[in-house]
Amino acid sequence: MPETRPLIKLVATPEDHRIAQLAAAAIGLSLIDAAIPLPLPGIKPGLANIVTLIVLARYGWLAAAWVSGLRVFAGGLLLGYFLSPGFFMSLTGALFSLATLALASRLPKRWFGPVSWSVLAAFAHIGGQLLLARLWLIPHDGLFLMVPFFAAAALTFGIINGLLAARLLEELPVDAAEVNHA
Repeated sequence: MPETRPLIKLVATPEDHRIAQLAAAAIGLSLIDAAIPLPLPGIKPGLANIVTLIVLARYGWLAAAWVSGLRVFAGGLLLGYFLSPGFFMSLTGALFSLATLALASRLPKRWFGPVSWSVLAAFAHIGGQLLLARLWLIPHDGLFLMVPFFAAAALTFGIINGLLAARLLEELPVDAAEVNHA
């Protein structure tokens, strides 16, 4: 008679469901991002960051990190670049952005919020990607000639995404988990 192993039962909490739903929204926006043609490779609007900013404001940094991490991994799988250089560029950008958001979210709320968080995160994202590209993919200082274009895009899309996140935060209903987080 074969040995039977005990069954492992995973129980998803309401927070797990919320993270999954928010990550799905971010993944969907990443897919839209990938479909938008832009003049320079590597410049994208970063629409999924709107979701990350909302999650950061409503549920905290840990939830935002989960949503961002799930978005990067699922996006890599869905778009067919998992474990490719593009995946590692995305992952590095997300990690630099999350580290910056961890610090920025502790700044006084009176002066700092979704727009400033978004701009700081956008610059951290592109900074991390440029650093990885310089160290791994393009070992030449000529890469830094692209910095003004990437910085302009980070500032522009950072402001736009931050304004959209701020507007959505005003309009979206507050749920019980958010009250408990605050």
